[in-house]
Amino acid sequence: MRLTRRTLMWILWPSFLIAGATSGVVFALVDPLDVAFFGYLTASRQVIYAAGFFLFWIMAAASSALSLFMAPGRRPGPWQDISRN
Repeated sequence: MRLTRRTLMWILWPSFLIAGATSGVVFALVDPLDVAFFGYLTASRQVIYAAGFFLFWIMAAASSALSLFMAPGRRPGPWQDISRN
């Protein structure tokens, strides 16, 4: 499978929407100032929001890419030119 602009949009746009929704739900339930890394490292709200959003975006993009990779490919029929695919 070739990685084209359309393929990237099939992966990145839905994962962006899911990352936004997931961030909204998670940070409605968890206060970013209560998050501590390794028990003692803390960060500002903006850093936690941004890191959480990008983490959710990467996870959703990996899921979308894996789904697209595992989708059955298009097989040409006897009337189609194979060289155009």
